[in-house]
Amino acid sequence: MSEFERLTQIMARLRQQGGCPWDQQQDHRSLRPYLLEEAYEVIEALDSGDVKALRSELGDLLLQIVFHAQIAAEHGQFDIEDVARSINEKLVHRHPHVFGDVQVAGASEVVVNWEKLKSEEQENSQRVSALDGIPAGLPALHRATKVQKKAASVGFDWDDASGPMAKIGEELAELQEELESENSEATERELGDLLFAICNLARFLRIDSESALREAVSRFETRFEAMEQAACEQGKCLAEMNLDELEELWQQAKAEEH
Repeated sequence: MSEFERLTQIMARLRQQGGCPWDQQQDHRSLRPYLLEEAYEVIEALDSGDVKALRSELGDLLLQIVFHAQIAAEHGQFDIEDVARSINEKLVHRHPHVFGDVQVAGASEVVVNWEKLKSEEQENSQRVSALDGIPAGLPALHRATKVQKKAASVGFDWDDASGPMAKIGEELAELQEELESENSEATERELGDLLFAICNLARFLRIDSESALREAVSRFETRFEAMEQAACEQGKCLAEMNLDELEELWQQAKAEEH
């Protein structure tokens, strides 16, 4: 018996009479937060570079998939074999350059073909917009990038990075205008437009905006903790210091990174 088969059997046993009361009470909706949590923990393990943690977190995420499949099987909807069959068929269909005779020039052409083939599949046949199929629950930066890529796939895009760069300047000016007008709703709207434009620039630069922001937050945390340590060594706390002193500590923390 493979370890995967053992996992599915353990999951079935937990759900059966005499199994685990907590597992028996769960349904697709109640498991939703756990699925999200496990996905984010996989990302955290990836970012840390800890291979053992990654192995463990992938296992936790796999459990969620098996759990959902078991619940569906109990309702006669589908089982884990159907899940595997579905993705196998998609992979073969969307890789005609591997499993067929289609020729591609590189990775960018693979992405174009993938989206084209995806739109042709039966599950998408009823969709009316090129933007359909993007989950509303995605983190905003990730969703913005996907929306932009979908729009680009039908030709609605800049020629090069100078386009989104100029758009950032335009949105920044509009934000400044609304700040001066003290219109809070309009300010929020313009700030959103500015963030959207920045995501677009990241896409042109082939930078994942979600990862870039996560790394920026991590850098800020490291520098801020260094500031706290430096202040403590001076017998002070940050709340007691003025802006000039705080800026000096910030620049010191930045310099220590290099």
